[in-house]
Amino acid sequence: MPCLVIVGAQWGDEGKGKIVHLLSQYADFICRFQGGNNAGHTVVFDGNVYVLHLVPSGILQPHKKCIIGNGVVVDPEALLTELNFVKSKNMTTRNRLYISDLSHITLPYHRLMDSLGEETLGKQKIGTTKRGIGPTYSDKVARRGIRMSDFMDKETFYKLLKDNLKRNNDVLVNVYKQKKLSLEVLYRDYMKIAAKIRPYVTDTTVMVNKALDEGKNVLIESAQGTMLDLDFGTYPYVTSSNPISGGACTGLGIPPHRIEQVLGICKAYTTRVGEGPFPTELKDVTGDYLRKKGGEYGATTGRPRRCGWFDALVVRHASRINGFTGLALTKLDVLDDLDIIKICTGYKYKGKILKEFPHNRRMLEEVQPIYKQMPGWKTNTSHLKKYSDLPLNAKCYMHELEKLVGVKIAILSLGKDKYETIVLDKNITKFK
Repeated sequence: MPCLVIVGAQWGDEGKGKIVHLLSQYADFICRFQGGNNAGHTVVFDGNVYVLHLVPSGILQPHKKCIIGNGVVVDPEALLTELNFVKSKNMTTRNRLYISDLSHITLPYHRLMDSLGEETLGKQKIGTTKRGIGPTYSDKVARRGIRMSDFMDKETFYKLLKDNLKRNNDVLVNVYKQKKLSLEVLYRDYMKIAAKIRPYVTDTTVMVNKALDEGKNVLIESAQGTMLDLDFGTYPYVTSSNPISGGACTGLGIPPHRIEQVLGICKAYTTRVGEGPFPTELKDVTGDYLRKKGGEYGATTGRPRRCGWFDALVVRHASRINGFTGLALTKLDVLDDLDIIKICTGYKYKGKILKEFPHNRRMLEEVQPIYKQMPGWKTNTSHLKKYSDLPLNAKCYMHELEKLVGVKIAILSLGKDKYETIVLDKNITKFK
């Protein structure tokens, strides 16, 4: 049962795309289990930059099969754009990409509701990408969503679209003072898209479980990160799904005992996009330096990321929730020029020391980070190929992170390209 789940250990944007692309060369199947096109995976290889939002980044590896699971919400229009992008790079998707017939679809009224609803929140806005992801999941939970299998059936889709559009048009006109969306225009346009997507739609639960039965290597990737999880993240400033290892079971239709390894991806510092608490955020020249040196701008929206020191409470919390068997530490090279590097080892709140990540939203807004200060290494590490070549202070920093989080570092990333990587635990490439 060779199965590896890759999960973000912070607030997303940890570099999962690169790690998935690196490890997908050893996989037979690469599967995505939650989120929508609100997430962006950036992959760099052969001097080219590829940004994917729905299609698993394993599609960039020839001959690999990719699955978009039932837990993903799929914007058909965005998917078609992405398929065309992949094809424009001379990469095939037919007989390589499979979309769950149980996945729910995102439609124009979802995007409108997302954007308009966010605007009305003012200073209390969540900071969504306005791609309609939250409203799509809301419809799913309210049992009025449209699944991919419904989308493929002309009569069923028309009926469901008519019902949903009536309800949403009432809100658009009476609450937001917007124009109605046309049922006939939407139906006509989306039936054209459905015809192009139909060859990819199938029962992926049968496919992925059969692959595991046959002993094939299955790599499973999340979107976003643990701290954006609907249950365990910094609620309400979270995404609308569960980007944790447990979500792989519900988002793909596999039982928990199938998962053998869980790799947590974390940066050597911390970033977050959008609103919400961020205890180690740096609003100074060091924060600006991390943003500039690390190229910290959202792959989906282009928004500048908030930057701060590594927060051990966050990653330890993520490890407990996900059951990390190893860590992939990315962007260590971004810290190369710093004289002093800090690690958050606890929080101070009203005179008390907190050693675990709190859930109370008021506490999170008021806590003060407690830092351990470590010397920088002042050496360019981006070209290094072996762990033994790392500066001593860089090794000490890594060991301190391992000690604080309680998980060994299996992969070290020192640049954007997949080849700028040091694999410390060779077992991670075997999925067993």
